[in-house]
Amino acid sequence: MRYSALCTAACLATLGRAQDTITEDSYFYGQSPPVYPTPEGKGTGDWASAYSQAKKLVSQLNLEEKVNLTGGISVDSSCSGTIPAIPRVNFPGLCLSDAGNGPRTTNFVSSWPSGLHVGASWNRELAHQRAVGMGGEFRAKGVNVALGPVVGPLGRVAASGRNWEGFSNDPYLCGALAYETVQGIQSTGVITSTKHFIGNEQETNRQPEGNVASVSSNIDDKTMHEMYLWPFQDAVKAGTGNIMCSYNRLNNSYACSNSKSQNGLLKTELGFQGFVVTDWGAQHAGVATALAGLDMVMPDKSQFWGDHLTEAVNNGSVPESRLDDMATRIIAAWYKMKQENGYPTPGVGMPGDLASPHQKVIAHSRSSKDVLLQGAIEGHVLLKNERNALPLKSPDLISLFGYSAKSFDEYTPGAPNWNGGSESSSSVKMQIAPNGTLVSGGGSGGNQPAYVSSPFEALSQRAYDDGSSLWWDFRSGNPEVDQSSDACVVVGNAFATEGWDRLGFHDDFTDALILNVAKQCANTIVVFHNAGVRLVDQFVDHPNVTALIFAHLPGQDSGRALVELLYGEVSPSGKLPYSVPHNETDFGNLKNASMPEGQYTLFPQSDFTEGVEIDYRAYDAKNISPRYEFGFGLSYTTFGYSRLSIQRARGADFATFPSKPIVEGGNADLWDTLATVAATVTNTGNVAGAEVAQLYVGIPGGPVKQLRGFAKPNLKPKQSTTVTFDLTRRDLSTWDVVAQKWNLQKGEYKIYVGSSSRKLPLEGTLTI
Repeated sequence: MRYSALCTAACLATLGRAQDTITEDSYFYGQSPPVYPTPEGKGTGDWASAYSQAKKLVSQLNLEEKVNLTGGISVDSSCSGTIPAIPRVNFPGLCLSDAGNGPRTTNFVSSWPSGLHVGASWNRELAHQRAVGMGGEFRAKGVNVALGPVVGPLGRVAASGRNWEGFSNDPYLCGALAYETVQGIQSTGVITSTKHFIGNEQETNRQPEGNVASVSSNIDDKTMHEMYLWPFQDAVKAGTGNIMCSYNRLNNSYACSNSKSQNGLLKTELGFQGFVVTDWGAQHAGVATALAGLDMVMPDKSQFWGDHLTEAVNNGSVPESRLDDMATRIIAAWYKMKQENGYPTPGVGMPGDLASPHQKVIAHSRSSKDVLLQGAIEGHVLLKNERNALPLKSPDLISLFGYSAKSFDEYTPGAPNWNGGSESSSSVKMQIAPNGTLVSGGGSGGNQPAYVSSPFEALSQRAYDDGSSLWWDFRSGNPEVDQSSDACVVVGNAFATEGWDRLGFHDDFTDALILNVAKQCANTIVVFHNAGVRLVDQFVDHPNVTALIFAHLPGQDSGRALVELLYGEVSPSGKLPYSVPHNETDFGNLKNASMPEGQYTLFPQSDFTEGVEIDYRAYDAKNISPRYEFGFGLSYTTFGYSRLSIQRARGADFATFPSKPIVEGGNADLWDTLATVAATVTNTGNVAGAEVAQLYVGIPGGPVKQLRGFAKPNLKPKQSTTVTFDLTRRDLSTWDVVAQKWNLQKGEYKIYVGSSSRKLPLEGTLTI
């Protein structure tokens, strides 16, 4: 019986039982298929040398030493987790540390644009450059494993508190940028920990609390492959050395105990050669997790491993070959990154207490300045620009309003939330961070700015440079506006953090502030630092609201980037990596987290019955028109599309199923190019700019269209270029739940090229 059939059978059985509150986990046994034993890492592809070295080292270790590799220890360090050294074999140990948007809980590092901001840039090259810069900082600090990138949550639940850490709720865009991030960070010798595997789509009930278990993400086989596994597949293809398993349950089996996902999907189907580590505190069993494919537990050996793992090996509950495989996978990742040669001492730049004397390790680099600024610029998305309000034209006076325009008041070790991206947040849960601008979201994905360029500071500098004037009010919800103002800029935010899900998608205070300014100012420009989707229908059609920018989470160069865009030093080029609906009702059942209720009060259930229909796929299926569609973003110039070309690749194999051996990322022929689509993009305007050209494919029997390519050329006025998109076997296939393979169907595939998911002037057909 296949994965999806098992889930269906379990659901039908549930409906037929009494509706009394379920009190035993055994009720759910069998809903996640067992896959045993754990495949041993083989060192395929470019892992061969690392595995040879690792096996040689592991063969010299005794049982206790091998067990010590599998669990963290407590040390005086700000590393998130530490594996102890084994001096007699010259293994120095490992420092694992947060996170996917750059180092935190230390000094002399940078606040990089967050994942969502990178997604809004739609720029592979820039994502790669950012990753190289972050990797250099992790390496300098002695971090062996950087705990990122994030591709789960993907973004199924609109209010999920951690969506901002990932790139996009589209699996193709998310996976493409994750690939570049893994390759970029690991090019510096730092191991990436791609997370959270898998189905970790809400913060509510993510961990057991009292007698209530973690929420179960109930995902059928087809949806798993076509949505949630997709970006992990890209990360494995890129060579990620580590995967972090998540807090939630998956089909009612804890993710770090789930043999189907870890042994089956990850280590068999995707050919993953690295090691699996728990999220911090996500282990809930001992022998079961070892047999299900877990390799390392954090932040410590917990109550389940350590001496208990030694005992389990000695009594035969866990084969020693499984322990050897754990140790080999861990050491192989270390060798593959060449950390045995000249790598900084683990945690050398991660002191446990910055208020005590410590070694100064300066990790940020002047060579990263351009990438930090360009990354901040390109993640801004211009959504409205009426009457050519932007760029500003030598204004004599700007009036600046809003709590997110200034920097936060405290930023020093020991200050509230200084190391968790929540410096400007309130002490109570709110939709906004009222105490200053946002450079990142909150929680372990937050990062550590070397400085903060706020909108206020950057506009003040511009006023100085130009000899112009600036008024400001960061407190009032109904400020007085000088009628000499050439423009009024209102800067608000939408906060999100690890640990709890967002309380809503618009707040009354900020909406009222915007309207109060707009009724007094005929040129009101609204800017949001938003850690996720933000609804705007409450104010955006006001005739005096002339421009709207989603500034997302730009990192430490936030203000500098915004001012360059406001004044036209560069044209906006960001596009939405999600859709903005008109109303909360448009989110449907995916607005908020699933809650414990009914017979599942003790075992919360989140049923992914929508399948692949999230965001623009859902709006297409339901014929819902969003306020701003996925992929939308304005520029100071205009672009035209022409000359669509669709060509099948010569000599390509169009067999129904892939047949080549498993490599990292799955069957090798999944990555073969079967067709190429090309189009001409022309800058039809009068200023230079970059355009994100997007390719969507309508696969027979699937959603109306799915993103399957993007390119971002920079074009001078009247310049044209040809953008080319390669379509792989995986891009054109659907998951066959019976054959358990990717199925390339015969038929007609609709091809669309344009500037967003709803503006696709070029259409054609690929016939297979």
